[in-house]
Amino acid sequence: MIITLGGRAGAGKSSVGRALAELSGYKFYSAGDVRREYALKHGLTLAELNEKAKLDPASDFIVDDYMKSMAVREDNFVIDAWLAFHFFPQSIKVFLDADKNLRAKRIYGRNNLEELSTTLEEAMIKMTEKEDCSAARYRKLYGIDIYDLNNYDLVVDTTNKSVEATTVVVYDFMGNFAKFRGFKTSHFS
Repeated sequence: MIITLGGRAGAGKSSVGRALAELSGYKFYSAGDVRREYALKHGLTLAELNEKAKLDPASDFIVDDYMKSMAVREDNFVIDAWLAFHFFPQSIKVFLDADKNLRAKRIYGRNNLEELSTTLEEAMIKMTEKEDCSAARYRKLYGIDIYDLNNYDLVVDTTNKSVEATTVVVYDFMGNFAKFRGFKTSHFS
């Protein structure tokens, strides 16, 4: 079983993904980690790479090809990626969202150089630019809207939920989904 996590920046995709993978005994992957590694190798920040990708989609294709290859060779994992629902059509597709101000606060509170902001307002601006840039690139490259909720099996608002509470919601959904689809797995029997 493959669980894909999409959603808004700062909604908890990576945190929930890691917790969900641990709870289910699955591996966890993050497309953002692959992009960060690529940026680092090329002496760029992730923001600079995303800006560059507007004109040259090479870095997008590297991550996309990585996901395509995973779909063929692996099963039983959780992946955090905006395009995961597209590359893993048989997955359980989850979209995480939260209040925009809370998402900006979460991002502002991170100690990560690529998203480092001196003010909450700056974090909000960077978050919005990142989301808009990525959504526009994916519309152009694949003709899909990563924010169209019709692409997902489950939508969870994390505004008033902890990582643990959100993880339980998704985990319970996985079990019900598995039963509905007739999956045979010890995690959800």
